[in-house]
Amino acid sequence: MTTVLAFANQKGGVAKTTSTLNTGVALRELHYRVLLIDMDPQGNLSMSQGINPDFLTKSIYNVLVHRQPLEDVIQRCEVDIAPASIDLAGAELALSSAIGRERSLEKALMTVKHRYDFILIDTPPALGLLTINALTAADGVIVPVQCEYLSLRGLAQLEKTLEMIRENLNPRVRIRGILPTMFDARTIHGREAIEILKESFGDLVFNTVARKTIKFAEAPVQGRSIMAYEPEGAAANTYRNLAKELLNGNSSEHEGRGLSEPLPAYGTHI
Repeated sequence: MTTVLAFANQKGGVAKTTSTLNTGVALRELHYRVLLIDMDPQGNLSMSQGINPDFLTKSIYNVLVHRQPLEDVIQRCEVDIAPASIDLAGAELALSSAIGRERSLEKALMTVKHRYDFILIDTPPALGLLTINALTAADGVIVPVQCEYLSLRGLAQLEKTLEMIRENLNPRVRIRGILPTMFDARTIHGREAIEILKESFGDLVFNTVARKTIKFAEAPVQGRSIMAYEPEGAAANTYRNLAKELLNGNSSEHEGRGLSEPLPAYGTHI
């Protein structure tokens, strides 16, 4: 059975794209069939695999708006990917009057699901129609969260959106896990942010923590995942560990504290 996971957080710069790509490649290393979907008009996921969005003649935009078959836009890279172009920025307007507009991606995936074990969706840093399409199509959500106190506050807003999705569009979607990212162990601020996450959300927080490193910025310049760029490095092993956690179901079986509950008071160093 295919597992569809959306990587979502309305805050930008929290390593959604990095996490989508490298989790997918880590699963591919374990011999799973993986498809990545780029739902961000910036096309960073596509560029991270050496695809130039400016020269695409067909992309996920054509799938959502013009109902072009998804298999027609998939490209073979380190893993299969349905790329995005800047045209995707106009998709919300183009779909605004369409019947069933929230299910456009879900319908498109039906024709290719049987080919893949995992479909991972990179979403834009906003809770608009593109993200709603991703959440409607998903079985679960991975939430990358930067290890800073203010970044944690947006989790409640995301959970409210998920409640709306569950009530109206997709009753099965749940947060599969929260991934701490951009962690700097040298700072008290970072360590306290991890403590707050675990205190608030319990076993929903992955054991894997993505530490801050320049390697994550260097790899996309080469159009490669961190596994291809530095296969034996600690950064690559981070996402290998995350893939194993996903496969073991460590976070999916726990609800943790409700995400709409307030975060605890934080220390004087944050």
